[in-house]
Amino acid sequence: MLVTAYLAIIFLLALCVVLEHTARRLTPPQSAPTAVANPAFRRFQSIFLRAYLLALWADWLQGPYLYKLYRHYSFLESQIAILYVCGLASCVLFAPFSGWLPQVLGRRQTCLLFCVSYSACCLTKLSTDYFVLIVGRILGGLSTSLLTTTFESWYVHRHVEVHDFPKEWIPSTFTKAATWNHGLAVGAGLVANLLAEWLHLGPVAPFLLAVPCLACCGWVVLTDWGKEEAEEGLEGEKQKLPLGTPNAGVARLSARARFSRSCHDGLRCLLSDRRVMLLGGVQALFESVLYIFIFLWTPVLDPHGPPLGIVFSCLMAASMAGSLLYRLATSTRYRLQPGHVLCLAVLMAFFSLFMLTFSTTPGQPRPRESFLAFLLLELASGLYFPAVSFLHGRVIPEEKRQSVLAWFRLPLHLLACFGLLALHGETAGTGGGEEGNGTRHMFGGCAVLMLAAFMAVVSLFTLGRNDTDLRLEGTRGEGEMENILNYD
Repeated sequence: MLVTAYLAIIFLLALCVVLEHTARRLTPPQSAPTAVANPAFRRFQSIFLRAYLLALWADWLQGPYLYKLYRHYSFLESQIAILYVCGLASCVLFAPFSGWLPQVLGRRQTCLLFCVSYSACCLTKLSTDYFVLIVGRILGGLSTSLLTTTFESWYVHRHVEVHDFPKEWIPSTFTKAATWNHGLAVGAGLVANLLAEWLHLGPVAPFLLAVPCLACCGWVVLTDWGKEEAEEGLEGEKQKLPLGTPNAGVARLSARARFSRSCHDGLRCLLSDRRVMLLGGVQALFESVLYIFIFLWTPVLDPHGPPLGIVFSCLMAASMAGSLLYRLATSTRYRLQPGHVLCLAVLMAFFSLFMLTFSTTPGQPRPRESFLAFLLLELASGLYFPAVSFLHGRVIPEEKRQSVLAWFRLPLHLLACFGLLALHGETAGTGGGEEGNGTRHMFGGCAVLMLAAFMAVVSLFTLGRNDTDLRLEGTRGEGEMENILNYD
């Protein structure tokens, strides 16, 4: 497995370089020429990306060795499953408040809260106490919820409301962030492997490196973002009035009322449009499987001695290759529709999970086949995210999109929690801790979920057979911009 992992990362990185070069030749630039030439916009974009990419880098550093760290502390697989469930449950709990907190604390202050809470989450990994680690997972759930909403909220608000830049320039920033995000994910695996295995600092080392990265992110938010707000002659993002102000209570009530109305409108949009409901079903089924995969890949491969950081980089490079293949498939040369790519992604994911039910047979493990199946699943996820993002933009009204997506995440996290709890019950009931039938059964259950996702995709496009909203006209559309899944 050691040689296999190193050969795979070399091949995948070379493939990504070739695909990126081909995609640039076949697809037009994403940024409008005016945006590129505007110095004020370029400065504003740079200020945002400095903080945002530091936050993403700190997040990715924690991916490769999380499960390994818990095993290093001698916890059983069933106990580790509960730790993962606590993280997912806290995501469910804090997701609604991640949209409300910026209205009360202010957007910049909420980003600072993210830096503090995620740093505390990383520091809890120094403890071997199970309760402290649970607290760390809860803080991680809060931090992940803030990362996926608050930074973007700060940028969009200032882009539109403060600087009055055209809305058409927004995708250029998030496309650039998505491109960097892939590279950061691959690099994080390599750096984590360097610290944990080559320098023999142990699996806690990447978490400790994330703390100064978060401190740098907080410093950029505190200074550069503060100067950016001060230069506008405003009070920044602070929507919360001082405590002594007579209207402070009214402002808080107004924020709560907006939050409640937003949740209600999002739920009504979800229930009133069958296309939105089917799209939400696809997202919940597909992404819940990815969360379960995040838990399972380490115990499947680790007993066979691969460098986990390199394996993580391979998985991220496969996802990058999938995203680049999406750009090529939807380019003016090939003109595949995002719906077709989504169907292909779900089928690829189903096939990879079907392979895993055989390669993880107790007593007859085939780690190379499992590794290949994991790469195929990540390739499918790279195709899936830009395709489903395109459909979000076409099916869900812009003013209700954030609240609808929050409702999508609720069944997503619940399905992942139930899956991990089922695995916990099976391994605990058999005195588990070692890979066995529980892992194989879980992959079989995930294959069933993916088959259900495929049926939902077919239903969605049968329903909208003549719906132009679901089709890509001309060249590549907005769907290339990918949601950042932080592998938690």
